[in-house]
Amino acid sequence: MPQQFDRSAEDLGNAIHFEHVNIQVPDQRLAALFYVTGLGLTRDPFLMVSDTNMWINAGRSQFHLPSGRPQVLRGHTGLVIEGREALLQRLASVAKKLEGTAFAFAEHNDHVEATCPWGNRMRCYEPDAARFGRITLGIPYVEFDVPVGTTPSICAFYPDVMGMPAQLRNGDGKVAAVKTGRDQHLLFRETDRPQPDYDGHHVQMYITDFSGPYRRLLARNLVSREDNQYQYRFCDIVDLDSGKPLFTVEHEVRSATHPMFMRPMVNRNPVVNNRNYAYGHDQSSWAMGPDQYDG
Repeated sequence: MPQQFDRSAEDLGNAIHFEHVNIQVPDQRLAALFYVTGLGLTRDPFLMVSDTNMWINAGRSQFHLPSGRPQVLRGHTGLVIEGREALLQRLASVAKKLEGTAFAFAEHNDHVEATCPWGNRMRCYEPDAARFGRITLGIPYVEFDVPVGTTPSICAFYPDVMGMPAQLRNGDGKVAAVKTGRDQHLLFRETDRPQPDYDGHHVQMYITDFSGPYRRLLARNLVSREDNQYQYRFCDIVDLDSGKPLFTVEHEVRSATHPMFMRPMVNRNPVVNNRNYAYGHDQSSWAMGPDQYDG
């Protein structure tokens, strides 16, 4: 029988879902103005509801925003958010209250870039199934700025140590693209710009082969923290031959048996308010509907 489909196109590798970006913020009120009011995302109604941490839902992924010294990701986070004009209006509505901070936003050809009060950059795109998969809301990628010459070794590290497919892209600079779930990636883009020191922010993903990467990380003395039965962490991405650190960012690695794996997340419809309220439209779906089915 002749081969009709490219079956490898559906391979995920070891990582099956990228869940959250964790960034400390010094002011929960200003964070809520930016992430909830401005971006139109949703505060998790079930977990972290005090004033010391805030979990923000974005489709099936999240931002975790514990209180503390501000942390800034060296790069940016990609967001799919439907409705550019509504997004721009929401961001404009919080500008006055965020005066005196690093908050800013600007339109570009294919995205809106929004900067949080402490300098974290978000690139917000309209839904695009060919580019980001069949989502209308979510985090398809996180991009890090890395030193020139490191991307080939980063591409080697993730498949060998973590079992996560990676490929080198050449376009607007060299980029190592690491698959962290369906239509989700960690991107590492080479730059010659000086970068600040790592400040402790982290990213989190779920993997199926939980013990294999752990053993390989442990053999290289790279496990940085033992959280519990379902979770461990590492920080350094290293050259496989020399052991030299290439880039540092904490990875929170969870098993697929973790109690919170794929728990339901509420996503409100930011278009609805008390003046235009309509029954049945409180929540928005993070996925494209059947009318957008691509076959």
